Amino acid sequence: MTDLTEDEKFLLKILKDNGGTMGYKELNNICGEHFEGVRLILKKLKGLNFVNYEGMMPMFDSIITLSNPDF
Repeated sequence: MTDLTEDEKFLLKILKDNGGTMGYKELNNICGEHFEGVRLILKKLKGLNFVNYEGMMPMFDSIITLSNPDF
């Protein structure tokens, strides 16, 4: 398994705690209180198959889902 940063683990935990699906805007608001770069973290996590969303980069209306809720 890939070594994840604390910020990446925090983001995945927030998603998991919210049923594995959240809107980007809400996720960004929660994570933005703790760290910056949510969009880039999501892009990395998508490349590692931890999350999924439509398009290359998440937008404010994107729905973020966990690819594997048991990460």
